[in-house]
Amino acid sequence: MTPVSMNVIQADVGVAGIHAFTTLRAKGTSDAPFQSLNFGDHVGDDPQKVKFNRDILRDSLPGNVPPRWLQQIHGVDVVAAHSLAEGEVPVADAIWTDRPGMAVAVMTADCLPIVLAGLHSDWVAIVHAGWRGLAAGVIEATLAAVPGSFEGARAWFGPAIGPCCFEVGAEVRATFLERFGATVTGCFSSADSSGKYLADLAGMAALRLHDLGINKVSHSGRCTACESQNFFSYRRDGITGRMATVGMILPQ
Repeated sequence: MTPVSMNVIQADVGVAGIHAFTTLRAKGTSDAPFQSLNFGDHVGDDPQKVKFNRDILRDSLPGNVPPRWLQQIHGVDVVAAHSLAEGEVPVADAIWTDRPGMAVAVMTADCLPIVLAGLHSDWVAIVHAGWRGLAAGVIEATLAAVPGSFEGARAWFGPAIGPCCFEVGAEVRATFLERFGATVTGCFSSADSSGKYLADLAGMAALRLHDLGINKVSHSGRCTACESQNFFSYRRDGITGRMATVGMILPQ
């Protein structure tokens, strides 16, 4: 396997043959406020510098394969990477493949990136899970799309805004309570601001996976809003770049 030369957090998926990670923001070519390893081509960065950054990522992957990217909209659409034409960038918020050597990716800057993997490394999926996508069922849609049974699947949560920083309105809490019932109550705590709550994105995602029978879940435990040196954060900075969470089945 070609070693990753960028600064990354390796995903602890717990399935042999799955290679996955989330990038940190250092060692790229973009200037502030996108400094420096920004992969977002929709945030106002110099397109040429975004291309250079994506080339760095491509060259770090086994086989130097370019990841398949998405146009993310906080929805529930899921695509199979191997069904896409070369260079096609579909509107979707999750992507999967069962083809070894093909890399799939999502971009985040506070939302929760989720790596899902089949127990026998027969498929890998990457999910972009903000609160809207979680509430709408992006995890459920992804697991419905992967081939065969997802029994025994494993999950890893990459860096995302933590319950220390993710303040939401009462309407967000009400949306989850209406959608999933009282089990999510513990994922919200009262904030200092009147009528506001601190929300636990990763906690809600873990509950959804548990309800679907997936209990082997690991977590980076990193908050994007807290660590400005390591992560982009939309909540913290407004205008900012995007990290990538990438997964692939290693070629034999």
